[in-house]
Amino acid sequence: MNPDTKTKILIIDDDKFLLDMYSLKFSKGGYEVNTAFNGEEAINKIKDGYVPDVVLSDVIMPVMDGLKFLKIFHDEKLVPSATVIMLSNQGQNEDIEAAKSLGIDGYIVKALTIPSEVLEQVEKIHKEKRG
Repeated sequence: MNPDTKTKILIIDDDKFLLDMYSLKFSKGGYEVNTAFNGEEAINKIKDGYVPDVVLSDVIMPVMDGLKFLKIFHDEKLVPSATVIMLSNQGQNEDIEAAKSLGIDGYIVKALTIPSEVLEQVEKIHKEKRG
């Protein structure tokens, strides 16, 4: 990571506690953090000019869930260079495959991962995508 330019991460989750916790974890990890409570809010932020390097999205959310967000995000080619990672308690194979079919770069199951491991996995996935 270039010390002059922080990696921008957009974290999408309807759980305020988790959003705050991950925001703090990624901020302390050197990221510039932006958040959204659902996919629609995230789409609006991106269309209003926010360009994240990494998108970390929950699957189950009100208004617009993570899979619908992903579909719009990819169909409209909003930020093709972004690393997109799902962070969800939905750990069933069909959930993971549905997300993979929409072009994600990684899938992390919340219940199996502590916040510091989420940060490590996101960094690993983002680094791999950038080559």
